[in-house]
Amino acid sequence: MDRLLDSINSPQDLRRLTREQLPQLAHEIRCLVLDVVSHNGGHLASSLGVVELTVALHYLHDFSRDRIVWDVGHQAYAHKILTGRRENFHTLRTLGGLSGFPNRFESPYDPFISGHAGASISTALGLLMAMDRKRDLSGAKPEVRPPRVVAVIGDASIASGMAFEALNHAGDSANRLMVVLNDNRMAIADTVGALSKHLNRIRTSTRYNELKRDVRHFIDSVPALGPRMEKAVERLKDLVRHSVVPGWLFEEFGFRYFGPVDGHNIGDLVDTFAGIENLNINQPVLVHVLTQKGRGYDEACLDPCKFHGLSPAAAADGKTSEETPVPDKPSYTKVFSRVVADLAWAKPELCAITAAMPDGTGLAEFQKSFPERLFDVGICEQHAVALAGGLASGGLRPVVAVYSTFLQRGYDQIFHDVCLQEVPVLFAVDRAGLVGSDGPTHHGVFDIAYLRHLPGMTLMAPADAREMEAMFRFAAELDGPCAVRYPRAAVPDTDISPEAPIELGKSAVAAEGTDGTLFAYGAMVVIALDARAILAKQGLAVKVIDARFAKPVDADTLARELDEAPFVLTIEEGAAAGGFGSAALEAMSARGADVRRLHVAGIPDRFIEHGPRGELLRRIGLDAEGIARHVLKLLDRAEPVRRT
Repeated sequence: MDRLLDSINSPQDLRRLTREQLPQLAHEIRCLVLDVVSHNGGHLASSLGVVELTVALHYLHDFSRDRIVWDVGHQAYAHKILTGRRENFHTLRTLGGLSGFPNRFESPYDPFISGHAGASISTALGLLMAMDRKRDLSGAKPEVRPPRVVAVIGDASIASGMAFEALNHAGDSANRLMVVLNDNRMAIADTVGALSKHLNRIRTSTRYNELKRDVRHFIDSVPALGPRMEKAVERLKDLVRHSVVPGWLFEEFGFRYFGPVDGHNIGDLVDTFAGIENLNINQPVLVHVLTQKGRGYDEACLDPCKFHGLSPAAAADGKTSEETPVPDKPSYTKVFSRVVADLAWAKPELCAITAAMPDGTGLAEFQKSFPERLFDVGICEQHAVALAGGLASGGLRPVVAVYSTFLQRGYDQIFHDVCLQEVPVLFAVDRAGLVGSDGPTHHGVFDIAYLRHLPGMTLMAPADAREMEAMFRFAAELDGPCAVRYPRAAVPDTDISPEAPIELGKSAVAAEGTDGTLFAYGAMVVIALDARAILAKQGLAVKVIDARFAKPVDADTLARELDEAPFVLTIEEGAAAGGFGSAALEAMSARGADVRRLHVAGIPDRFIEHGPRGELLRRIGLDAEGIARHVLKLLDRAEPVRRT
């Protein structure tokens, strides 16, 4: 039997199928997603859960004219397959291949690059308003059916403050906006909070749908309604809506609510979307769709957290999630997990905060041991940081564990609610640096630059597990805000950090040498040492210094090295613009030092593509061979140094 999927090269091909063929197509898409993710890694459970929903949306809408925005975008694999990328789907998340997220530079069916939660309704509304404005400017006649913009958002993402801001705006100004609420009761972990409980009441309420049907039947049975009767019916409908709970919250925002709908019944989905178009509703609509994360793959259904995202190695054995980047080696996240639990036993005032990611950030074990001291705020990083500021002001010691790329979302709260207050909030900044196949939306390369200019902030980065533990113990005693950054990587096999104790703003020598100095920050220390070994084969002995701090930077050591060494090269897995190297240059300039022999190696001023972390580092010259080449070039043009 030929696969239906083999004939689908565009959404137009999809719409040539009969409705009876759609379930078979959904099955074939699901099989393709499973096959590719099993080899390449990727976001499995979320993509499997929306296959029928994706098929139904593309079957009813022409998204070359209409537009669709996927919140987060990690669930858009079926969308990619249906929009002309089926033949290249095997390249998903590989270097030079398809992105794991919607990408406006990859396909005209992706109007927006997605990667962070809560933004879809805002961007969809912006697209819709732009369409309307451009049509007005062109002087075109009004269309019988103007384009519709669809935002697909999960029950976890819709709880974010940004989503509610967009709902508030859209309810008053966006008649052709459709919000599809993909409700699977999951973020990466289980959804939390009052909105989650509200949606659960909707899911379980048969009373609402039965009563709505009865009222509709009564209205239809009345042959003619006068103005008074129509008003009475409208009041009755409002009473029904508010008294039995479902949907009223969204209707108060100005949306027409439909649902809940079985998200795996393509017939029901198609009927719902077609019915909405036929009704010609003069207000934005919200369609509440119930789905199962991991649908079609039993293991993913039983443990959707584990199968949320898989690395290629994890996908091969089905046993390890993306949080373990190298099999059989502990990651920095695992070390943090142990250290923060140890600190909690010793410090009763210590508590931890996560924004819907207790597993990914290593707080799952902490949650088991100290359930009353772990606060999961949902996908609400701004609230997480401000909450930490309040907890610290009240005398507790909050640890905010968050990925670097997501901490960006709480920048104003870091400034206003933590640093300005001078309170001791400890940020555990995970996934700092290049994160591999998730690509530019998830690379954590800006945290050094956006944190170090905030007064009172202390910035640290460990070179190995031993130093990581020492830094967190040191940070837990500081009086002000502090951030410890670490990569999505395995810790070095052996301790490479100097045994010198952690002192505020002090670096430590990891290896001696007189032919130049590598001043490396955090995870770059091991790469600097590897570069040193390469250079040693050419008769060169360079010094490697473990910087430890990006703020306060060790100005005394930098000044001494500039005075004595042929060159100093700072190395960081972060944006060179405004990062650790910039801090070194600023510190030396303030001292009046000659900075011509001070050079910076970091992430260049562009967004880095997706691909294996090691290969990405090689491409931008931040691997050991690249650093060694950089050193050789510096020595060729280094000015003579007077030695005293």
